[in-house]
Amino acid sequence: MKYTSVIVDDREHCLEVMSRMEEEFKKGDERFFIKVMQDEPSLVLRVHAVTILADLGSQAAIPTLSKVLLNDPDPLVRHEAAFTMGQIGLASAVGPLEEAVLKDKDPIVRHESAAALGSIGSQLAKGTLEKAMSDPDELVRNSAAASLFNLEFLKTYEVGGTARDRAPRP
Repeated sequence: MKYTSVIVDDREHCLEVMSRMEEEFKKGDERFFIKVMQDEPSLVLRVHAVTILADLGSQAAIPTLSKVLLNDPDPLVRHEAAFTMGQIGLASAVGPLEEAVLKDKDPIVRHESAAALGSIGSQLAKGTLEKAMSDPDELVRNSAAASLFNLEFLKTYEVGGTARDRAPRP
């Protein structure tokens, strides 16, 4: 599959898939959105699927979101994958987010990955966030600083667990 940065390549197909996304969201079928992220070349469909996983997301979504974060050619999609991983809040997302903070070529992806690490709240990310304080981009440095502050708060006040642990979903 070749991903593209084309917003809508086949209008009818994209409208059909978007309509199906609404149905599958109501059913809570996370697997459908994972398949869209893996199989659809259209940027708009991949972004939409990634953002929906923030509401549906569970451990099952993390491997696919990690692949998207580390491999999708479009920085917008990678950014949304980082954001979604932070919203899901599972510690299993820390490794791929750390890699993106340190290696992604686009500062918006590095910024969102740093912010997501702060949202997850794992002390394992501290070293990576400290390295990100030297990033050439100010937005990345600011996100790393905010995330480090959050980690310090969580440790100081012994607020344990990941973001998901602190704010359980219904």
